Amino acid sequence: MRELVDKAKTIAKELLAKGEVDLVMGWEKGTFEDKTSPLFMRKPEDVDKLVINEFCFNSLAPYLLYYKNHQGKIALFVKGCDSRGVVRLIQDEQVKRDKIYLIGVPCTGMMELNHEGQLVDAAKCRGCTHPNPVLYDIILGEEVEAKSPGERFAAVEKETGSAREEVWKAWARNYDKCIRCYACQRICPACNCRECIFVDQGQEWIERRVDETENGAYSLIRAYHIAGRCVECGECERVCPVGLPIMKLNKKIAKDIEELFGPYEAGVDLEDKSPLGHFKYDDPEEFM
Repeated sequence: MRELVDKAKTIAKELLAKGEVDLVMGWEKGTFEDKTSPLFMRKPEDVDKLVINEFCFNSLAPYLLYYKNHQGKIALFVKGCDSRGVVRLIQDEQVKRDKIYLIGVPCTGMMELNHEGQLVDAAKCRGCTHPNPVLYDIILGEEVEAKSPGERFAAVEKETGSAREEVWKAWARNYDKCIRCYACQRICPACNCRECIFVDQGQEWIERRVDETENGAYSLIRAYHIAGRCVECGECERVCPVGLPIMKLNKKIAKDIEELFGPYEAGVDLEDKSPLGHFKYDDPEEFM
């Protein structure tokens, strides 16, 4: 790991010193041992704070939205899920490929503390099918082996066969806890509208009231908004302060899309657009 960090620091310092980029996004040690924070490096000496470890949860892709009008070039470190977020932003024309320099970080999975204070595999990494960055300019170290694609929908398949009423009650019971903080919306690279309908106080489609009806409307509208565009990074669920199973809903929709239109994973290929974003003449029309 030390060798990997040294290489990462060398690359970041050279990019800044040579003026090839004027900003590098990475991670630094957080307040606690099992936490890191986003690090924004503008000078070579800033790179000394850079860390790469099993606690680098934060996807740096959404931060590119704050630099949409940035005149210079930006470098950022990307794991597999992070790189998919970048692909999503490029496809949505939120950033331009030639304005970013991607430093790939092969990922063996993040770690987190459970309720007993033990280090365990991070929940957001379960079912990950792309531990290696799918898009990069340079990569640190050797690529790691991907997990079985069958694990991708494991959480959803557990509910297969359950009565619809039971699933609905469980879903409503969970989302009744939502406090509408919008952390899931803020961290998502697919939620990149300039004006979000949920934040706009002038609209009358949905209220800020916290109850089953409004929470249900919010969660369903957001889920369908990112349908076919969710890169399955799990950041929404990780930052949720009340622990909602947000990814279960996102994965269910992704599974339905695959069953309707064939195999598809968002943010894996720049040229492969969402089946909900365009049509083919041979698409099934059983619903008509």
